[in-house]
This record gives sequence, structure tokens and C-alpha cells, in this order.
Amino acid sequence: MTRSQPALELVDVEKGYQEGGRRHTVLSELNLRLEPGDFIALLGPSGSGKSTLLNLISGIDGPDRGEIRVAGVDLHGLSERDRTLFRRDHVGFVFQFFNLIPTLTVEENLLLPLELAGRTRDEDRERVRGLLGRVGLEDRAGAWPDRLSGGEQQRVAVARSLAHQPSLVLADEPTGNLDQATGTWVLDLLEELVRGSGTTMVMVTHSENAAARADRIYDLNAGRLELREPRTV
Repeated sequence: MTRSQPALELVDVEKGYQEGGRRHTVLSELNLRLEPGDFIALLGPSGSGKSTLLNLISGIDGPDRGEIRVAGVDLHGLSERDRTLFRRDHVGFVFQFFNLIPTLTVEENLLLPLELAGRTRDEDRERVRGLLGRVGLEDRAGAWPDRLSGGEQQRVAVARSLAHQPSLVLADEPTGNLDQATGTWVLDLLEELVRGSGTTMVMVTHSENAAARADRIYDLNAGRLELREPRTV
């Protein structure tokens, strides 16, 4: 049986920087393979390199050594322009602080990634309206982001991350700015939408409860990924 092409693959990835005349290694010899539809969580203390790793996976930053492939494409073999275009078409982001554009309505925020990709077909617009319905905000399509609660803004951000049907979603502390009840609601929504679409997701979190939803949990310690053994009952 032929193995499917991995959704994400890290091969011997390393990243560091110079500080005070010395080199500081942030990430060392990272190897990871995710299949389409996998959902993993990354945990680690502040400064452990979690956000650095997301920047590498998305192609925003480049590794000092190793390869990063998304859907079989070696990101850092691409030009900066082609990386930007690939990220626009294939990667979705959910951030802690929502990052909605305040001068665009809720619906316009969702349409933006599609318009940037030249996708303004009727079926794409219909998909956006459907996503707003699924996150319970169809009646707020014309609202400005600052008229929404924090939980509503994050629901818009979740819908926006999936509007262009990415193969990979990167979620960086998606509930870190929400109260527990609202955060749980948003996690329920994010997990339902991602799993329902077969999208691969990498979620960075400090929350053990959030991480427990993932198929696998990795701890980032001393620059290395450590797969956490599942608990036995």
C-alpha cells in the first residue's frame, strides 16, 4: 500500500540566532510527519520556540538547516514571493488576538483571503456565508469587528482561517485571550470545522485541556520535540 503524501514534514530542522557574540539554538533536529487530517498540539513554556516553529512551518521565517515541506512543497526552496503566494493559498491562521481588519465588515474579513487569491466566484461567496452561519454569526455579516465581543471576533477569525479551504491551519494560542467558557466554545467550533474539512491543524497552546483535544501532543523542551505518551486508563 502506498503511503499518502504528508500534509506537513519537518526533516532535521534547526533554528537559532546570535546573541552577545554567542549562538543561541532555539530549535534543534526537529523531525515531524503529519498526514492529512491530523490534529496535533504543541506545548512548552514561554520562550521555548513554539511561535518560532509556527513561523518556520508557515514560511514566514526560514530554518538554518533542514527541510520543511507542506503538501509536498519545500517551502524554503521557493522564492520569497512564491512562499507568500503558497501561504496565501494553502495555510490558514488563527491568532490569540484575532487580527481582524477593523475597516472591513465581518463578511469582508472572510472574503479578503479569497479576493487576494482572485477567487470572487459566486460559490466562494456562498461558502463565506455558509461559514458565518456555521459559527453562528450570519446575522452579523455587515457588522464592524469592534462591535463584536471577543468570543465573536475569534469565531470570525476561525471562519476566516478556513474560508480559502487551506490544507493546513496554524492556531497560535487561539483561546489565550478568552474566558474559559468562551474558549471552550471556540475550541469546540474550531475542532468541528477542521475535522469536518479534513484539514491538518497544528495548535500551540499553554492549556492542557485544549491540548487534550488533539490526536497527539508534543512538548517542546530544550529546542526538541518530544511526543507525549498517551495516558492509559
